[in-house]
Amino acid sequence: MGVAAGPIRVVVAKPGLDGHDRGAKVIARALRDAGMEVIYTGLHQTPEQIVDTAIQEDADAIGLSILSGAHNTLFAAVIDLLKEREAEDILVFGGGIIPEEDIPPLKEKGVAAIFTPGATTTAIVEWVRENAGQSAASGG
Repeated sequence: MGVAAGPIRVVVAKPGLDGHDRGAKVIARALRDAGMEVIYTGLHQTPEQIVDTAIQEDADAIGLSILSGAHNTLFAAVIDLLKEREAEDILVFGGGIIPEEDIPPLKEKGVAAIFTPGATTTAIVEWVRENAGQSAASGG
């Protein structure tokens, strides 16, 4: 859904009942400071709200932040909704407190990358540039 002429557009979202958003705000600011357009959805978003926002905002990527332990369910719901709405070109990445053993199944479901505690903002920005930037440059 990316537009070749503009900057990378990223929706940063906090799905579910998790009330801790400091990390999501840090990532949103780092992406913004790197020249990307960032839409931060705020706390307690449903997968439907997140996907609706991403489609309406013509996002290149969705960054999900989850600390609640509901990552398997919520990440899968976002991926499934993107498929249902024929918006699979929107890249999904995530971060938070996610056990190492849950990462391979999340990637199999379609999550492009998982950043766990200790990942630097520089590494995340570079990854988004390299991966969502391809989508934006190709027009979708």
